[in-house]
Amino acid sequence: MKLSKTYSITALACAIVITGSVPVWAASNATNASAATPNNAIISSKINDTNATIITVPTVGLASGTISQMPVPTQQSQNSTQPVGTTRQITEQPLEVPLSATTQSNYSLTFDANATYETRTATVDNKTVSYRAYENIPYVANPVDVNYQYMNIYIPEDYFQNKKVGKYDAKTAPIFLPNSVGGYMPSTAAIPGKSLEGVTDASTYALFRGYVVAAPATRGRTNKNETTGEYYGKAPAVIVDLQAAVAYLHSNDSRMPGDATKIISNGTSAGGAVSLLLGATGNHSDYRPYLNALGAADASTDIFAVVAFCPITDLDAADMAYEWNYHDVTTYKKSMMGRGMVPLAQTGSGESSATKGQLPTADMGNTPTEQAPMAVATTSTPSMAGNGLSTNTSRNNSANMITLSDSDISYSYMLKAQYTDYINDLKLKDSNGKTLTLNSDGTGSFMDYVKSYIIAAANRAASEGTDISSADFLIKDANGTITDVDWKAYNAHVSRSKAPGAFDSRANDAGENNLFGTTKKDYEHFTVNGALFDTTDISATGPAIANHHIIKMMNPMNYLGNTGATNAKYYYIRYGTADSNTSISIPIVVGTKAQNLGYSVNMETPWEIGHRGDYNLEEMFDWMDNSVSDARMNPTVKAIKNKLKKIF
Repeated sequence: MKLSKTYSITALACAIVITGSVPVWAASNATNASAATPNNAIISSKINDTNATIITVPTVGLASGTISQMPVPTQQSQNSTQPVGTTRQITEQPLEVPLSATTQSNYSLTFDANATYETRTATVDNKTVSYRAYENIPYVANPVDVNYQYMNIYIPEDYFQNKKVGKYDAKTAPIFLPNSVGGYMPSTAAIPGKSLEGVTDASTYALFRGYVVAAPATRGRTNKNETTGEYYGKAPAVIVDLQAAVAYLHSNDSRMPGDATKIISNGTSAGGAVSLLLGATGNHSDYRPYLNALGAADASTDIFAVVAFCPITDLDAADMAYEWNYHDVTTYKKSMMGRGMVPLAQTGSGESSATKGQLPTADMGNTPTEQAPMAVATTSTPSMAGNGLSTNTSRNNSANMITLSDSDISYSYMLKAQYTDYINDLKLKDSNGKTLTLNSDGTGSFMDYVKSYIIAAANRAASEGTDISSADFLIKDANGTITDVDWKAYNAHVSRSKAPGAFDSRANDAGENNLFGTTKKDYEHFTVNGALFDTTDISATGPAIANHHIIKMMNPMNYLGNTGATNAKYYYIRYGTADSNTSISIPIVVGTKAQNLGYSVNMETPWEIGHRGDYNLEEMFDWMDNSVSDARMNPTVKAIKNKLKKIF
C-alpha cells in the first residue's frame, strides 16, 4: 500500500498553510481551520488524529522573500522571486516495510551460562572484581547485520558461587545497559575498561557495585549494504535494536543472573537521547512489527530507569529551542563534533568486531564530510581527577568564526517565535504546580524555570569550592546571593555552535537529516520548517519530509504518558551549563514532563560541563541503588517515608 502524500504549501507573510491529505500533525478539521491548534512545524502532537486535513503554522516575522534567501525581519527583500501567496509542494516519504534479513540465521535467543566465556578481572579503588565475559551474543534471531545486532554480557563471578557483591546477589542485581551510540552512528558494544580520559568507565564501575552489565551494539545512520546500495540503519533502527536487546534480557530473566525488572539504560549525547527513548517506549505497539521482522524475543521491552547525559532529543522541537537560546548570538565557531558527539566511553567504530572499542571516523558533524576528532569537545578540557568532570578553559575565539547571514537571522527569528507556542502547548508545571509559559518575546516563567537550574548549578559549584567569580552572567544581590541569570549574556558565554536549523538543516545535510533518510535516500527533512525552507535544488520534485510515523517513533515526548507505552519510572538527566550542542531547555522539558507524570526525576545542569557524560559515577550509582531500593520498598513504608519528607 502506497502511503506517500503530497502537500500544497502556501508561503504567506504571517502563515504557512498546508493543504491536501496531511499526516497526524495537522489540525483536526478542514472546515474549522481557523480554530485549529497549530503545532508550529513540529511533528509530535495530535498523533492519533487521522482525519486531519489542514494545518496553519505561524512564521512570525518573515517578510516576503525567496525560500533560500529570506530577509531579516525588519527588511523587505529587494530581489524576491517568491511572492506572497505562491505555493510549494512537500512530499511525505512512504512508510517502508520493516527491514528483515535476506537470509534466515535463526540464532538462538536462549542464554546459556555454560557457553563459552572468559573470566576477567578489573580493579576499582584498589579492589578487584572478577567477572565472566559473554561476548558477541546476537539479540535477534535474524539480524540484518550481526556485526551490530549483538550484545556483550558481563556478570560478577561471585553470583555463580551464590555470593553477594555489595548489596546484591544473583537474583536481585540490577542490569546496567550502557549504549555506545554517538551521533546516531553505528555503535559496537561497550567493553569494561578505562574511559578515554584514563579513568574507570561506567561498565567497570557497575560490576564493582554488583550490577550485571548488558552492553548492546546497534545499527546507525550510515550503515549501507554495499551490494544493493540500500541503507539499513536509518530511524528507527537504533531504538528497535535497543528494544530487542531489552526483550532478550526479559526472555532470559530466569536463565541468567540479574533482575530484568531492574534494567537501567545509560547513554550520552545521541546515546542519551535513545536512552530516554528506550525508557519512554516500553512495550508500545509501534515497534512490534520492526521487532518481529528481526526475530526479536517475544518479551517485554520496558526498562526500570534511565540515565541520560546531554541528550540530543526532542528533535521535532530542537531547532526552535536552539534559537530560543542563541537567537542573539550571530557568530559561531563550528564544532567538529557537531550533531551528537561520541560519548566518553569505549565506543564502537561502526566497523567489524575486530575494531571494537575505537572511535568512529565517519561523519559526526554539520556537513557530510566532517570527521570526528579524538577529543571531548572544542571548548572543554577533561579533568583527570577521577570524577570525569570537564571545565571550559577556552572559549570560541575569533579564528574561523562564522557570521550568520541575513537569511540565518530571519530563520532564527521565526524558530524562536515558534518555541513560545510549543512550550505553552505542553502545559508543563514546576514542582509547585505552576504552569510554565513563555511570552511572545521568549521570556516568562519557563525561562525563569530554566534559569533556576543554572543558578542551582552555580550554587553547588561554589559550595564545593569552585571559583565562579568570572561568570559575569550571574546576577547577585547586595549580599552576594545569586538571584538571576542574564539570559543574553549566558548564551553569549556558552556561544552557539550551530547555524539556525541546527538539527533539520535547510541544506538537508545534518547528522539528524542523515538519521531520517530512507533505505534509498541518505538524507531527509523531519520538520515542516526544514522542508519548507529547503535551500537545495528542488525545482523538479520539491522538498520531501520523512514519514510522520518514523518521526514520531524517535521522540520520547510522544510516548511519555502514552497509555500504550510502559514508561520507566526513574530518570537521571544531566546537561552541562557549558554545552551548546542542543538547547539547555531540551532535556529540562523531557525531564519535567516525566516529573509531571509522577515519575522520579533527578535532573541537574552541572556547572561548566561541556558535551560529555559518565561523570560523577559514584553519585550516579548511588542514585541507581536508591532508585532500586525505593522501588522495592514496602508501599506502606514508602508512604510513611514520603509523608515524613513533606513534614521535614
